[in-house]
Amino acid sequence: MKEDFGDSIINKVYEHRVLRRISQKELAEAVGVSKQTIFVMEKNNYSPSLVLAFRIANFFEVDINEIFSYVRKEDNND
Repeated sequence: MKEDFGDSIINKVYEHRVLRRISQKELAEAVGVSKQTIFVMEKNNYSPSLVLAFRIANFFEVDINEIFSYVRKEDNND
């Protein structure tokens, strides 16, 4: 069975951060990563580890599913 790497994680980190008027630097420091990590995550160019995803959700005091969504690549091999 071939492993598929086309799946992705979509996030709403930017929306939650802006709504609360928190800078990328403030969020990065609070969850223990670099500002660059937050930047690329907000652009959906980086999928966080499960631990980081939970840290971010806990920081915003929301369920992890409110910020992160798993999107499975469509399989066109019917």
